[in-house]
Amino acid sequence: MNRARTPSLAHRPSGWAWAWSGIFIGGLASLLMHWPAQWLGTSLSQATQGQVQLQEAQGSVWQGSGKLVLTGGEGSRDAMALPGRIEWQLHLSPQGLRLPSLNLQLLAPCCMTQPALVQINAQLGNASWQLHMNDHRSQWPAHLLSGLGAPWNTLQPEGHLNLVTEQLQLQGLPGRIDMQGRMVLTADNMSSKLSTLRPMGTYQVSLGKLGTAGNDSASTASPALTLSTLSGSLLLSGQGQWQNNRLQFRGEASAVPEHAAALSNLLNIIGRRQGARSLLSLG
Repeated sequence: MNRARTPSLAHRPSGWAWAWSGIFIGGLASLLMHWPAQWLGTSLSQATQGQVQLQEAQGSVWQGSGKLVLTGGEGSRDAMALPGRIEWQLHLSPQGLRLPSLNLQLLAPCCMTQPALVQINAQLGNASWQLHMNDHRSQWPAHLLSGLGAPWNTLQPEGHLNLVTEQLQLQGLPGRIDMQGRMVLTADNMSSKLSTLRPMGTYQVSLGKLGTAGNDSASTASPALTLSTLSGSLLLSGQGQWQNNRLQFRGEASAVPEHAAALSNLLNIIGRRQGARSLLSLG
């Protein structure tokens, strides 16, 4: 008669094994929950070649604050800090069998009345990602751009940068980025140390679908950029498009006749001079 065999005690997890497993899992969870904010600053600096830095970071990766600094990159002496500190909160949201979504709440009290809300989803199968941002308005000091080095450190712009996003969605795919919604940056009452004319004008940069920058549409397309002059004596215009994850932009700058002398030096520096106008090129 065969008796049912019972598992040997030697093959059963001991109380110590369960205890050590619990300690390991609890320690790992604690480490992740208290991941220092300095790690986020290091990652941000590496991802931007040192041009965007998070200094004096406090708290954890999931909730903290720090000083946002723009620089000309590694080895550059140019640097400009945003007034005050920025604050963030991060949390993960389960997505069933898919990777969890990353939710970011970002607030810069100097420049925002409401926090920006960003959700990021990633897919490993096709190496893609999606970014959704709430409709948002903010105002930033233009002199912050001087920290990025050339040519901004020469121009030393002054004024206000008003940023508006509407139904903004970005999708990253291998070799390209698709976009829905729009982003509009209005550079208000801009001036520069290269000209005695103050202000030189107000300008708008619209980021939207190719051929419809600033217009609504349900379909996606590669982002296109449009530069236009809203008012002022310095006239700027141009168009650009993201191709192979790089911006290619072509435009021109000129001055109204009555202020041509006051803007001549600026036109010589910002582009390639061709008669009364200056040709702008990027990428």
